[in-house]
Amino acid sequence: MAERRWLTEDKLALIMGMILFCLGMLNFIGVDVLGWCVNTKIWMDPGAIFVPTSEVYKNLPGYVSLLITYVFITAFLSVGVKFLGGDVIKFAKSFTVVFFVSMACWAAGHYAVIAATPDKLEQFHLTWAMGLTGEAGFIVALVLGILVGNFMPGLSEELKEALRPEMYIKIAIVILGAELGVKAVDALGLASAVIFRGLCAIVEAYLIYWALVYYISRKYFKFSKEWSAPLASGISICGVSAAIATGGSIRARPIVPIMVSSLVVVFTCIEMLVLPFVAQWWLSGEPMVAGAWMGLAVKSDGGAVASGAITDALIRAKVLADTGVQYQSGWITMATTTIKIFIDVFIGIWAFILAMVWCTFIDCKPGQRMKFSEVLDRFPRFVGGYVITFVIMLLICALHPDMVKMGKAVIAGTGKFRGIFFVLTFFTIGVVSNFKKLWAEGIGKLAAVYVVCLAGFIIWIGLFISWLFFHGVTPPVV
Repeated sequence: MAERRWLTEDKLALIMGMILFCLGMLNFIGVDVLGWCVNTKIWMDPGAIFVPTSEVYKNLPGYVSLLITYVFITAFLSVGVKFLGGDVIKFAKSFTVVFFVSMACWAAGHYAVIAATPDKLEQFHLTWAMGLTGEAGFIVALVLGILVGNFMPGLSEELKEALRPEMYIKIAIVILGAELGVKAVDALGLASAVIFRGLCAIVEAYLIYWALVYYISRKYFKFSKEWSAPLASGISICGVSAAIATGGSIRARPIVPIMVSSLVVVFTCIEMLVLPFVAQWWLSGEPMVAGAWMGLAVKSDGGAVASGAITDALIRAKVLADTGVQYQSGWITMATTTIKIFIDVFIGIWAFILAMVWCTFIDCKPGQRMKFSEVLDRFPRFVGGYVITFVIMLLICALHPDMVKMGKAVIAGTGKFRGIFFVLTFFTIGVVSNFKKLWAEGIGKLAAVYVVCLAGFIIWIGLFISWLFFHGVTPPVV
């Protein structure tokens, strides 16, 4: 029993994320133990939805890959639930439903008419698609979860043991650190001016964004500090991961980052549908400004990079048609990705800063001094895992450039697990989101804050800072 009291969900997420990371690291010695994990493709033919992640397992049928993934994750999480004191049998039964429903949503989001971006239309013989990328699966999962949670109370009660969105997202964030480590090494080889400008841009933008969102939430919408801080982080950094990390640092109730995360996903899709086309018409003369703008304005990793890729394709096509100049592809997307990497790295730093602020000024009793041990105790363990996996992969790949290819093989396997844990998060967030309770908690006001801040200054400050640092920079010409 002592072990169960010591082991929290936060610590368990760190342990489980690190186990997956270590399994992925076996690629460095030539052993691919996670390549059988199911990968979901953008599809028109239903038979092409699921395939194994690695070429090593290419002969494995997609449905077998899906079943192996289900068995592994169920067993993996069941061990964790056992140590948390949960009912393993009930968890396994309810998780089976949660897993397959979530994967069906993930597959639906990858349907080509929904997911294909403009640069991929020809591949699927389409003349038009919504262009939301496969991350549309998060929206499908969230919406279906909300329907179950609000209109099927009996089913949501049956699934209760597996409704653990915070555990799923925290495991995913630990894994995310490794991906960013490898991507950051790639960024080291890019144009130094773009990297330096990107770093300056995100520091300046973030410090402005966070303070303004927090102030507006407190001053004009009368939210408490508990609500205002995760909301400011969710809107300012990269949405879901930042909101969860901030919630852990200030010890907010679980409902707080969950509600913020739901809003981030919805607004990300809206931005993806609008901003790249605005950039095409108004920023074709400043292509790198447009790329950086996507990184500062769109609040999820996949959404931002996808927006950058769409913007890249749209602007290059317009410039070629208008002037005959053909830019090399990928540079606009690179500006978006570089900005986004620095923003993601900032999550761990900001979580630690907020833990210190809350210990020193907010949760500290009169006459009591801040204890550094309390800051460390308050600092989310899973964010520590995120930093550890990031630093390990960064050092390995930066000090040994020949290892970058192996590093990409590591994150190929773990990255698919991250995607699965994310979609599990959004389905279960939906199921636990009882709108009567959420409305009472203030989800309508949260959405209002998001709209006011996004349309009022985030998009425009992001545009100004992008112009300030990337004005006059153009991609190489073919």
